[in-house]
Amino acid sequence: MTQVTEHGGGVWSLRVPIPDNPLGHTLVHVLDTDRGPVLVDTGWDDPTSWHELTSGLGALGLSVQEIHGVVITHHHPDHHGLSGRVREESGAWIAMHAADTAVVRRTREAEPGTWLDYMTQKLTAVGAPEEHVAPLRAARAAGRMRTLPGLRSAVPDREIVPGELLDLAGRRLRAIWTPGHTPGHVCLHLEEQHPAGLPGHGRLFSGDHLLPGISPHIGLYENPGEAHETDPLGDYLDSLERIGRLGVAEVLPAHQYAFADAAGRVHELLAHHEERLTGLLSLLAAPLTPWQLAERMEWNRPWAEIPHGSRNIAVSEAEAHVRRLVKLGRAEAVPGTDPVTYVAV
Repeated sequence: MTQVTEHGGGVWSLRVPIPDNPLGHTLVHVLDTDRGPVLVDTGWDDPTSWHELTSGLGALGLSVQEIHGVVITHHHPDHHGLSGRVREESGAWIAMHAADTAVVRRTREAEPGTWLDYMTQKLTAVGAPEEHVAPLRAARAAGRMRTLPGLRSAVPDREIVPGELLDLAGRRLRAIWTPGHTPGHVCLHLEEQHPAGLPGHGRLFSGDHLLPGISPHIGLYENPGEAHETDPLGDYLDSLERIGRLGVAEVLPAHQYAFADAAGRVHELLAHHEERLTGLLSLLAAPLTPWQLAERMEWNRPWAEIPHGSRNIAVSEAEAHVRRLVKLGRAEAVPGTDPVTYVAV
Protein backbone atom coordinates (compact mmCIF):
# COMPACT_ATOMS: atom_id res chain seq x y z
CA MET A 1 0.00 0.00 0.00
CA THR A 2 1.25 3.48 -0.88
CA GLN A 3 2.52 5.24 2.21
CA VAL A 4 1.63 8.93 2.37
CA THR A 5 2.45 11.17 5.33
CA GLU A 6 0.84 14.54 5.91
CA HIS A 7 3.18 17.10 7.48
CA GLY A 8 0.65 19.92 7.69
CA GLY A 9 0.55 23.28 5.97
CA GLY A 10 0.16 21.84 2.48
CA VAL A 11 3.16 19.49 2.67
CA TRP A 12 3.09 15.70 2.25
CA SER A 13 5.70 12.99 1.72
CA LEU A 14 5.36 9.90 -0.50
CA ARG A 15 7.48 6.78 -0.01
CA VAL A 16 8.86 5.92 -3.45
CA PRO A 17 10.85 2.64 -3.49
CA ILE A 18 14.47 2.33 -4.63
CA PRO A 19 14.97 -1.07 -6.30
CA ASP A 20 17.55 -3.38 -4.72
CA ASN A 21 18.88 -0.77 -2.32
CA PRO A 22 19.15 -1.01 1.49
CA LEU A 23 17.85 2.57 1.80
CA GLY A 24 14.49 1.19 0.74
CA HIS A 25 12.82 4.35 -0.50
CA THR A 26 13.06 8.05 -1.27
CA LEU A 27 10.72 10.46 0.47
CA VAL A 28 9.30 12.58 -2.34
CA HIS A 29 7.72 15.70 -0.90
CA VAL A 30 4.65 17.38 -2.33
CA LEU A 31 4.32 21.10 -1.71
CA ASP A 32 1.05 22.85 -2.47
CA THR A 33 1.41 26.25 -4.19
CA ASP A 34 -1.01 28.76 -5.68
CA ARG A 35 -0.11 27.52 -9.18
CA GLY A 36 -0.41 23.82 -8.38
CA PRO A 37 1.58 21.11 -6.60
CA VAL A 38 5.38 21.10 -6.74
CA LEU A 39 7.52 18.02 -6.07
CA VAL A 40 10.76 18.09 -4.12
CA ASP A 41 12.65 15.18 -5.77
CA THR A 42 10.91 12.43 -7.74
CA GLY A 43 12.47 9.01 -7.04
CA TRP A 44 14.23 6.31 -9.05
CA ASP A 45 13.35 5.71 -12.72
CA ASP A 46 11.70 2.30 -12.33
CA PRO A 47 8.17 1.03 -13.12
CA THR A 48 7.46 0.17 -9.49
CA SER A 49 8.71 3.57 -8.34
CA TRP A 50 6.57 5.33 -10.93
CA HIS A 51 3.52 3.35 -9.83
CA GLU A 52 4.10 4.29 -6.19
CA LEU A 53 4.65 7.96 -7.05
CA THR A 54 1.45 8.21 -9.10
CA SER A 55 -0.51 6.16 -6.55
CA GLY A 56 0.68 8.43 -3.77
CA LEU A 57 -0.42 11.49 -5.70
CA GLY A 58 -3.75 9.78 -6.34
CA ALA A 59 -4.20 9.23 -2.61
CA LEU A 60 -3.96 13.02 -2.25
CA GLY A 61 -6.57 13.55 -4.95
CA LEU A 62 -3.93 14.62 -7.47
CA SER A 63 -2.72 13.34 -10.83
CA VAL A 64 0.79 13.63 -12.19
CA GLN A 65 -0.61 15.83 -14.97
CA GLU A 66 -1.32 18.50 -12.33
CA ILE A 67 2.32 18.82 -11.20
CA HIS A 68 3.44 22.41 -11.75
CA GLY A 69 7.17 22.04 -11.06
CA VAL A 70 9.92 19.77 -9.78
CA VAL A 71 12.69 20.97 -7.45
CA ILE A 72 15.66 18.59 -7.26
CA THR A 73 17.93 18.57 -4.20
CA HIS A 74 20.70 16.79 -6.15
CA HIS A 75 21.30 14.80 -9.31
CA HIS A 76 21.49 11.24 -7.90
CA PRO A 77 19.08 8.82 -9.62
CA ASP A 78 17.02 8.08 -6.48
CA HIS A 79 16.15 11.80 -6.44
CA HIS A 80 16.17 12.93 -10.07
CA GLY A 81 15.39 9.68 -11.88
CA LEU A 82 11.66 10.20 -12.56
CA SER A 83 11.87 13.95 -13.20
CA GLY A 84 11.86 13.56 -16.97
CA ARG A 85 8.78 11.36 -16.97
CA VAL A 86 6.96 13.79 -14.67
CA ARG A 87 7.79 16.62 -17.10
CA GLU A 88 6.63 14.56 -20.09
CA GLU A 89 3.28 13.84 -18.43
CA SER A 90 2.63 17.30 -17.01
CA GLY A 91 4.77 19.91 -18.74
CA ALA A 92 6.28 20.77 -15.34
CA TRP A 93 9.55 22.67 -15.12
CA ILE A 94 12.59 21.06 -13.43
CA ALA A 95 14.95 23.11 -11.26
CA MET A 96 18.46 22.12 -10.10
CA HIS A 97 21.66 23.82 -8.95
CA ALA A 98 24.00 24.60 -11.87
CA ALA A 99 26.83 22.40 -10.56
CA ASP A 100 24.63 19.29 -10.59
CA THR A 101 23.03 20.23 -13.91
CA ALA A 102 26.57 20.21 -15.32
CA VAL A 103 27.00 16.65 -14.02
CA VAL A 104 23.73 15.61 -15.71
CA ARG A 105 24.89 17.10 -19.01
CA ARG A 106 28.34 15.48 -18.83
CA THR A 107 26.83 12.10 -18.05
CA ARG A 108 24.39 12.29 -20.96
CA GLU A 109 27.14 13.36 -23.36
CA ALA A 110 29.76 10.83 -22.19
CA GLU A 111 31.32 8.65 -24.87
CA PRO A 112 30.88 4.89 -24.44
CA GLY A 113 33.65 3.50 -22.26
CA THR A 114 34.67 6.85 -20.78
CA TRP A 115 33.50 5.88 -17.31
CA LEU A 116 35.27 2.50 -17.39
CA ASP A 117 38.51 4.17 -18.51
CA TYR A 118 38.22 6.81 -15.79
CA MET A 119 37.46 4.27 -13.05
CA THR A 120 40.37 2.05 -14.14
CA GLN A 121 42.82 4.97 -14.07
CA LYS A 122 41.44 6.33 -10.80
CA LEU A 123 41.51 2.99 -8.99
CA THR A 124 45.03 2.26 -10.20
CA ALA A 125 46.19 5.67 -8.97
CA VAL A 126 44.83 5.06 -5.45
CA GLY A 127 46.48 1.65 -5.15
CA ALA A 128 43.70 -0.80 -6.03
CA PRO A 129 45.09 -4.31 -6.62
CA GLU A 130 45.08 -5.68 -10.15
CA GLU A 131 42.44 -8.31 -9.29
CA HIS A 132 40.01 -5.48 -8.52
CA VAL A 133 40.79 -3.48 -11.65
CA ALA A 134 40.95 -6.48 -14.02
CA PRO A 135 37.16 -6.86 -14.47
CA LEU A 136 36.94 -3.22 -15.57
CA ARG A 137 39.75 -3.70 -18.12
CA ALA A 138 38.05 -6.86 -19.40
CA ALA A 139 34.68 -5.13 -19.73
CA ARG A 140 36.31 -2.29 -21.67
CA ALA A 141 38.16 -4.66 -23.99
CA ALA A 142 35.00 -6.69 -24.65
CA GLY A 143 32.94 -3.59 -25.32
CA ARG A 144 30.70 -4.18 -22.32
CA MET A 145 30.18 -0.54 -21.46
CA ARG A 146 28.72 0.34 -18.11
CA THR A 147 25.25 1.85 -18.27
CA LEU A 148 25.26 4.82 -15.92
CA PRO A 149 22.02 5.37 -14.01
CA GLY A 150 22.00 9.02 -15.10
CA LEU A 151 22.59 8.41 -18.80
CA ARG A 152 19.01 9.37 -19.69
CA SER A 153 18.41 11.84 -16.87
CA ALA A 154 16.37 14.89 -17.80
CA VAL A 155 18.26 18.13 -18.29
CA PRO A 156 16.73 20.74 -15.93
CA ASP A 157 15.26 23.87 -17.46
CA ARG A 158 15.51 26.13 -14.39
CA GLU A 159 18.48 27.00 -12.20
CA ILE A 160 18.34 26.99 -8.41
CA VAL A 161 20.32 30.05 -7.27
CA PRO A 162 21.74 29.80 -3.71
CA GLY A 163 20.26 32.29 -1.29
CA GLU A 164 17.36 33.21 -3.55
CA LEU A 165 13.67 32.37 -3.24
CA LEU A 166 12.32 29.95 -5.82
CA ASP A 167 9.47 31.27 -7.97
CA LEU A 168 6.64 29.47 -6.16
CA ALA A 169 3.35 31.36 -5.94
CA GLY A 170 2.20 31.75 -2.36
CA ARG A 171 5.32 30.13 -0.86
CA ARG A 172 8.69 31.31 0.45
CA LEU A 173 11.13 28.52 -0.40
CA ARG A 174 14.77 29.62 -0.19
CA ALA A 175 17.67 27.64 -1.65
CA ILE A 176 20.64 26.88 0.61
CA TRP A 177 23.69 25.54 -1.26
CA THR A 178 25.02 22.53 0.65
CA PRO A 179 27.78 20.84 -1.38
CA GLY A 180 29.43 17.72 -0.01
CA HIS A 181 27.26 14.77 -1.02
CA THR A 182 27.27 16.22 -4.56
CA PRO A 183 28.75 19.51 -5.80
CA GLY A 184 25.33 21.07 -6.38
CA HIS A 185 23.30 19.66 -3.50
CA VAL A 186 20.78 22.12 -2.10
CA CYS A 187 18.57 22.20 0.97
CA LEU A 188 15.32 24.15 0.70
CA HIS A 189 14.19 26.36 3.56
CA LEU A 190 10.41 26.79 3.78
CA GLU A 191 10.22 30.16 5.50
CA GLU A 192 6.82 29.78 7.10
CA GLN A 193 5.56 29.28 10.62
CA HIS A 194 5.44 25.61 11.53
CA PRO A 195 1.83 24.35 11.18
CA ALA A 196 1.99 22.69 14.61
CA GLY A 197 3.46 25.80 16.20
CA LEU A 198 6.87 24.25 16.91
CA PRO A 199 9.51 26.84 17.79
CA GLY A 200 12.02 27.67 15.11
CA HIS A 201 12.34 29.25 11.70
CA GLY A 202 10.23 27.18 9.32
CA ARG A 203 11.02 23.77 7.88
CA LEU A 204 13.89 22.36 5.83
CA PHE A 205 13.74 19.95 2.89
CA SER A 206 17.21 18.53 3.50
CA GLY A 207 17.64 15.98 0.68
CA ASP A 208 20.55 13.73 1.67
CA HIS A 209 22.52 16.46 3.42
CA LEU A 210 20.96 16.04 6.86
CA LEU A 211 19.43 12.66 7.73
CA PRO A 212 18.32 11.53 11.19
CA GLY A 213 20.32 8.31 11.42
CA ILE A 214 22.69 8.17 8.44
CA SER A 215 25.86 10.02 7.54
CA PRO A 216 25.63 10.55 3.76
CA HIS A 217 28.37 9.32 1.48
CA ILE A 218 31.09 11.90 0.89
CA GLY A 219 33.04 10.90 -2.19
CA LEU A 220 34.90 12.80 -4.90
CA TYR A 221 33.51 15.33 -7.34
CA GLU A 222 35.89 15.63 -10.24
CA ASN A 223 35.09 14.18 -13.62
CA PRO A 224 37.28 12.52 -16.26
CA GLY A 225 39.93 14.93 -17.52
CA GLU A 226 39.43 17.43 -14.68
CA ALA A 227 42.73 18.44 -13.07
CA HIS A 228 41.39 20.40 -10.08
CA GLU A 229 41.24 18.43 -6.84
CA THR A 230 38.12 19.10 -4.83
CA ASP A 231 37.64 18.96 -1.04
CA PRO A 232 34.13 17.46 -0.72
CA LEU A 233 34.43 16.65 2.98
CA GLY A 234 35.46 20.23 3.73
CA ASP A 235 32.52 21.42 1.64
CA TYR A 236 30.17 19.14 3.55
CA LEU A 237 31.36 20.21 7.00
CA ASP A 238 31.08 23.89 6.07
CA SER A 239 27.59 23.26 4.68
CA LEU A 240 26.54 21.47 7.86
CA GLU A 241 27.49 24.47 9.96
CA ARG A 242 25.44 26.78 7.71
CA ILE A 243 22.39 24.56 8.13
CA GLY A 244 22.91 24.36 11.88
CA ARG A 245 22.68 28.15 12.13
CA LEU A 246 19.26 28.31 10.43
CA GLY A 247 17.40 27.23 13.56
CA VAL A 248 14.63 25.39 11.70
CA ALA A 249 11.71 23.87 13.58
CA GLU A 250 11.68 20.60 11.61
CA VAL A 251 13.73 18.75 9.01
CA LEU A 252 12.02 16.88 6.16
CA PRO A 253 14.76 14.63 4.72
CA ALA A 254 14.67 12.49 1.59
CA HIS A 255 15.21 9.24 3.53
CA GLN A 256 14.10 7.79 6.86
CA TYR A 257 11.73 10.23 8.66
CA ALA A 258 11.10 13.85 9.64
CA PHE A 259 12.78 15.10 12.80
CA ALA A 260 13.35 18.18 14.96
CA ASP A 261 16.61 19.47 16.52
CA ALA A 262 18.55 20.06 13.33
CA ALA A 263 21.32 21.76 15.32
CA GLY A 264 21.73 18.68 17.51
CA ARG A 265 22.01 16.41 14.48
CA VAL A 266 24.53 18.75 12.88
CA HIS A 267 26.61 18.59 16.06
CA GLU A 268 26.50 14.76 15.96
CA LEU A 269 27.66 14.65 12.34
CA LEU A 270 30.48 17.15 12.90
CA ALA A 271 31.66 15.08 15.87
CA HIS A 272 31.39 11.86 13.82
CA HIS A 273 33.63 13.16 11.06
CA GLU A 274 36.16 14.64 13.49
CA GLU A 275 36.32 11.28 15.26
CA ARG A 276 36.78 9.54 11.93
CA LEU A 277 39.55 11.91 10.84
CA THR A 278 41.33 11.35 14.16
CA GLY A 279 41.05 7.59 13.68
CA LEU A 280 42.49 7.84 10.19
CA LEU A 281 45.51 9.71 11.53
CA SER A 282 46.23 6.69 13.73
CA LEU A 283 46.04 4.42 10.70
CA LEU A 284 48.38 6.78 8.81
CA ALA A 285 51.16 6.37 11.37
CA ALA A 286 52.75 4.36 8.55
CA PRO A 287 52.36 5.35 4.86
CA LEU A 288 49.24 3.98 3.17
CA THR A 289 47.55 4.37 -0.20
CA PRO A 290 43.87 5.41 -0.15
CA TRP A 291 42.98 1.81 -1.03
CA GLN A 292 44.99 0.42 1.90
CA LEU A 293 43.36 3.01 4.14
CA ALA A 294 39.87 1.98 2.98
CA GLU A 295 40.71 -1.66 3.76
CA ARG A 296 41.49 -0.69 7.36
CA MET A 297 38.60 1.75 7.94
CA GLU A 298 35.46 0.76 9.81
CA TRP A 299 32.46 0.15 7.55
CA ASN A 300 29.03 -1.38 8.12
CA ARG A 301 30.50 -4.82 7.33
CA PRO A 302 33.98 -6.41 7.05
CA TRP A 303 36.00 -5.38 3.99
CA ALA A 304 35.98 -8.97 2.66
CA GLU A 305 32.16 -8.83 2.49
CA ILE A 306 31.91 -5.49 0.66
CA PRO A 307 30.94 -5.98 -3.03
CA HIS A 308 33.11 -4.77 -5.89
CA GLY A 309 31.09 -1.64 -6.69
CA SER A 310 30.72 -0.68 -3.04
CA ARG A 311 34.50 -0.90 -2.60
CA ASN A 312 34.85 1.78 -5.28
CA ILE A 313 32.53 4.02 -3.23
CA ALA A 314 34.43 3.23 -0.02
CA VAL A 315 37.83 4.10 -1.45
CA SER A 316 36.39 7.34 -2.85
CA GLU A 317 35.22 8.25 0.66
CA ALA A 318 38.63 7.30 2.10
CA GLU A 319 40.35 9.60 -0.39
CA ALA A 320 37.94 12.43 0.43
CA HIS A 321 38.92 12.13 4.09
CA VAL A 322 42.64 12.02 3.23
CA ARG A 323 42.30 15.17 1.16
CA ARG A 324 40.73 16.90 4.14
CA LEU A 325 43.60 15.83 6.40
CA VAL A 326 46.13 17.11 3.86
CA LYS A 327 44.32 20.44 3.56
CA LEU A 328 44.33 20.78 7.36
CA GLY A 329 48.06 20.05 7.47
CA ARG A 330 47.53 16.85 9.46
CA ALA A 331 48.76 14.47 6.73
CA GLU A 332 50.88 14.68 3.60
CA ALA A 333 51.73 12.72 0.47
CA VAL A 334 54.99 10.80 0.58
CA PRO A 335 57.20 12.15 -2.24
CA GLY A 336 58.12 9.72 -5.00
CA THR A 337 55.52 7.05 -4.19
CA ASP A 338 53.51 5.46 -7.01
CA PRO A 339 50.72 4.82 -6.28
CA VAL A 340 50.87 7.74 -3.90
CA THR A 341 50.89 7.01 -0.16
CA TYR A 342 49.99 9.35 2.67
CA VAL A 343 51.31 9.65 6.20
CA ALA A 344 50.27 11.59 9.30
CA VAL A 345 52.41 14.60 10.27
